[in-house]
Amino acid sequence: MLWLVWLILEGLVIGVLAKLAVPGRNPVPILLTIIFGIVGALIGNWISNYVGVRHTNGIDWIRHLLQIGVAAVLVALATPAYTNRRRRV
Repeated sequence: MLWLVWLILEGLVIGVLAKLAVPGRNPVPILLTIIFGIVGALIGNWISNYVGVRHTNGIDWIRHLLQIGVAAVLVALATPAYTNRRRRV
């Protein structure tokens, strides 16, 4: 059960960093930011494992940058859709 708490915290941190990386206003809610962070972490881990940079000595900076990058792409793709959805309501 503790892994679920860590997964949510990791998703929150990666999602918030991804929102900061995307320029402009991002009206994506915090729950969606956490989900994008979790998905970005999973896909970023997969990419880093595929490329062969997942396990290094020290901090895995490349893996973390890939995670944030994937989450930033997800936030950037969702921002216009979410903005348009809020305008229609």
